[in-house]
Amino acid sequence: MIRQFIYKQIDNSQLVAFRILFGTLLLWQVVDYLLSGWIRINLLKPIFTFSHIGMEWLQPLPGNCMYYYFGLMAIAALFIMIGLYYRISIVLFTILWSGIYFMQKTTYNNHHYLIVLLCLLMCLLPANTYASVDSKIKPELKRFTMPAWCSWIMIVQIAIVYFYASVAKLYSGWLDGSFTKGMLSKHAPDFLKELYAQEWFYLFIAYAGLAFDFLVVPLLLWKKTRNLACVASIIFHIFNKAHLGIGIFPFLALSFIVFFYPPEKIRKLFFWKKPIEIPTSSQSQEGKMLVRWILLPYLLLQIVLPLRHYAIKGDVLWTEEGHRLSWRMMLRSRKGTTKFKVVDNTTQKTKIFKLKKILTPKQIRGMQSKPDMIWQTAQKIRERYARMGKDVSVYADSKVAINHGEPRILINPDIDLGKAKWNYFWHNDWILLYDKNGNIIH
Repeated sequence: MIRQFIYKQIDNSQLVAFRILFGTLLLWQVVDYLLSGWIRINLLKPIFTFSHIGMEWLQPLPGNCMYYYFGLMAIAALFIMIGLYYRISIVLFTILWSGIYFMQKTTYNNHHYLIVLLCLLMCLLPANTYASVDSKIKPELKRFTMPAWCSWIMIVQIAIVYFYASVAKLYSGWLDGSFTKGMLSKHAPDFLKELYAQEWFYLFIAYAGLAFDFLVVPLLLWKKTRNLACVASIIFHIFNKAHLGIGIFPFLALSFIVFFYPPEKIRKLFFWKKPIEIPTSSQSQEGKMLVRWILLPYLLLQIVLPLRHYAIKGDVLWTEEGHRLSWRMMLRSRKGTTKFKVVDNTTQKTKIFKLKKILTPKQIRGMQSKPDMIWQTAQKIRERYARMGKDVSVYADSKVAINHGEPRILINPDIDLGKAKWNYFWHNDWILLYDKNGNIIH
C-alpha cells in the first residue's frame, strides 16, 4: 500500500515549479551578497573566518577570488532556474554553497543550512525534465510525470523544520513572551512601538508563532484547511520578512506550498500548455534503490540530529551544544562580553589580549556569547604567541545573558582555554552549568 502510494506516477509540475522558484531565490541571494558588501565584510576583511570546528583549513580565497567564486555561484543558480546543464549546475552550486556555509559561522543562519539540504535533495530529483533548456536541447529527456516520492521528500523535509522549530519554543523564555517582547521592541517601527510593547500583543505573537510552526504542515495537507493555511503562511512569512529581514528564508518557506496543492492545480497555474501524460506500468517503483538506501537514511539523520542535545549534559539554550542543525530558529536573544587573559608561562606576565588584533568588530560581537567561537579564538591567540616563540596560557572571562536576563559566567575562568580540547559530541566541561537556583554545578 505504502509502496504503491510513494511510487505512484504523478504530474511533475510541483517539482518543476519549485526548481524555477528555488533557482530564482538562490540567484537573488548570491547577487545580494555580491552587491551588498557581504563578501568583503564577512570573508575578505577578517584575518581568518570562524569555520566549523574540524574544517579550519576551509578559508576564503585570496584577493578578488571570492567575487569570482560568488559569480560562478550566480551562474550556477541561473542555470538551475532555467534548467540548463541542470545536474552539473546543481552539484556545482551545492559544493560552492556548502563551502561558504562551513567556511564561516559569524553570520550563521538556519536557512543557510536548509539551502545545503535542499541542494543535496535537488541533486537527486528529476527537476529538469520539463520547462527547461535541457529538455529542449534533448527532447528525449522531457517527461511530464514523476514518482510521488519526489514530492513527499520535500514535504517531509519542511515538516521536520517546522516541527522542531515548534518543539524548541516550548521553554519559559518563549512561553512568557520574554523573547518576543525583546525582539519586537528591537525591530518595531516608531509608529508601532507602543502596540508592540503591549503584553497581549507580544504574547499573541509568541503563541501565534508556536501554533503556526506546529500546525501549518498538517493544515496544508488537509484539503479543507489548505487555502486558509496558505494565507496564514503568506501573512506569517511576510511579517517576519518585514520585521526581521532574515534573507530569502520567508520566500523559500513559501515556495514549498507548491508541493501541498494537487499537481494538476500547479500545472494549470504555472504550465497551462503542458500535456497530460497517462503513466505506464513500466514506470512503477522508479527510484526504489535511491529511496531505500539514500533518502530514508537521510530522513532518519534529519530526525535524529535535532534530538542530540537531549543526550548532552546541560541546557542547550545556555551551552549552545547541539544548537546548530536543530532548527532552533529565532528562539532567544543571546548577548555577552568576553575578554581573554594571556599568561606567559615563562615570565608569568599577564595581559589582556586586544581582540581587534585578530578579529573584526562583527566577529567580536558574534563570538562573545558562543562557546565554540570563544574556544576557537583562544586557539588563535595561543597560535599567534607560538609563532613568536612564546608558550602562553589563555583564559576567558566571559559573561552571557539570555533574553535580557541576568548575566552569568559562561566559561570556567580557571581553565587554560588555549590548551583545552573540543568535544565534538558531548559536553565540554569548561562550559559552566547552573542549577535552577542559579548556582554553579560542580
